[in-house]
Amino acid sequence: MSNRANSGLRVNLLRPSSGSGSERADRVSFVELFFDLVFVFALTQLSDVVAHVDSVPSGVVAVVLLLAMWWLWMQTTWTTNWLDPQRLEVRAMLIALAFVGLVVSLSLQEASGERALVFALAYVGLQVGRTLAMIAATAHHDRAANADFRRMAAWFALSGVAWIAGALLGGTALVVLWVFAVVIDYLGAAVSYRTPVLGRGDMERWDLSAAHIAERASLFVIIALGETFLVTGFAFVAEELTVERSLALVSAFLSAAAMWWFYFDQGEWWGERRLEKGAKTGAIARSAYAYAHVVIIGGIVLTGVADKLVVGKPDTWSTIAIVSIVGGPALYLLGCAIFRRIVGAPGVLVAAVAGLGMLALAPLALIASPVLVSLSATALLVATAALDTALRVRRGGKSRG
Repeated sequence: MSNRANSGLRVNLLRPSSGSGSERADRVSFVELFFDLVFVFALTQLSDVVAHVDSVPSGVVAVVLLLAMWWLWMQTTWTTNWLDPQRLEVRAMLIALAFVGLVVSLSLQEASGERALVFALAYVGLQVGRTLAMIAATAHHDRAANADFRRMAAWFALSGVAWIAGALLGGTALVVLWVFAVVIDYLGAAVSYRTPVLGRGDMERWDLSAAHIAERASLFVIIALGETFLVTGFAFVAEELTVERSLALVSAFLSAAAMWWFYFDQGEWWGERRLEKGAKTGAIARSAYAYAHVVIIGGIVLTGVADKLVVGKPDTWSTIAIVSIVGGPALYLLGCAIFRRIVGAPGVLVAAVAGLGMLALAPLALIASPVLVSLSATALLVATAALDTALRVRRGGKSRG
């Protein structure tokens, strides 16, 4: 006990209370936004990885990379919920993490090939290093949180072995071990990082800022939507101007606008409200943001891939084109349905039915061109957003977007 008491940082780096109340200061800081810039690039790299999926193993790797990048961002978001970004030490840490995140992002396109080890070492180093920093930061200021971060470090160390071993072995072993590694990462949070020695953590009682968590997740949705404009815009200017490509560009813009509308018109603010009123904020944040939002982000990324492919080749079908044109919006809507269900927001049925209805568009690929199927999927997205808003207005609700 004496060694543990003497370890850690004496200076308090935790977020201060806001005003004279008991809530943590919840403003998203500029250094957090700087950290997010790395993930703008990361999402463009992920989009390219998904666009080149041509087999089951490469598809599995693409999913694993998406899950890994989201977990990096989400775990760092939870960290910044605890720390005071006005402290120089915290700013320096976030900038250092952003650099490591950049290394991870630069490795994505060759993550299952020649840059596998670079990706694994950077990913594990960021997860473990950030957690060790939190152990030091909470040692003298929050004993319960300190114990939770010690548990977390053990889980990241365990998954880290699988990440690095997979990178060293390559081939099929890489795919199997990386699937195992990402399952460990996500399972750890689900069981509150239970360990044989330290027991089960107590994430349910974590003192989280509802406004901060909700705003950070919303900003990442904006980042993901912005990434769709980047990849679609680059694809458009690289090719000859045609009517089909112009229609594909319009479809891409309207689908992004509809996804923004559906998320922000009324669904987004319910998450913050649920966290503020819920007794177990940690558990709610884990379900609604750590888990449900990865489905939403995955849907946006896949939709961006569809837009890129259709703009590039509006008359040419491929397996990934079919999957992304229909599967992207479907995944997004089903993710929104899960999120709304968790936070008690209305419109769960609208999102779920529209998501399943999106899958019914797949047979159109037999008789129509990619651009026409894309326009059909966009029309369904726009109709879903419009119906959701109409039902909100009918209930007398106000937009929070």
